[in-house]
Amino acid sequence: MITMRTALRLSAGTALLSLLAACGGDKPAKTETATTTAEATAPAAVPEATAPAEPTAAELAAPAAPAAVTFASLTGDAAKGEKVFGQCKTCHVAEKGVNRVGPSLAGLIGRTAGSIEGFKYSPANKNSGIVWTEEKLFEYLESPQKVIKGTYMAFAGLKNPQDRADVIAYLKTKA
Repeated sequence: MITMRTALRLSAGTALLSLLAACGGDKPAKTETATTTAEATAPAAVPEATAPAEPTAAELAAPAAPAAVTFASLTGDAAKGEKVFGQCKTCHVAEKGVNRVGPSLAGLIGRTAGSIEGFKYSPANKNSGIVWTEEKLFEYLESPQKVIKGTYMAFAGLKNPQDRADVIAYLKTKA
């Protein structure tokens, strides 16, 4: 079965060969094409400028670059975030005034990094000057060591953007 795209390419190729033959002098180039019923009933050739370009071999072999996902492009689900937060409970709780290996995350959104009195933060965290906005937390949760080089937080991060948005939605309920 010949697709519309194949029929268009064959028609365009035939038209191009005819044009080249017309430019070549007295002897037109001989072209041999197999004609099927589908080709014979195919619509007239579309001008080359409007035909979609075929991808090159390099384009086909190259992996597609992932689209950048931003916090603003996601909607967090607090219930799902509470489940994902289970990974964080080894070191953190979301109860005010309760610190573990990591500081309490209650009221985190809007708080300055390293600001809970009595908790021993890394100098990198304490001196970062970061204010925990939703966007900054989204970035941090992907790879804490990239955002604050020298942080004591040994967590590798949440690679799934939706998981990060969900955890942030959950933490917002713990303000």
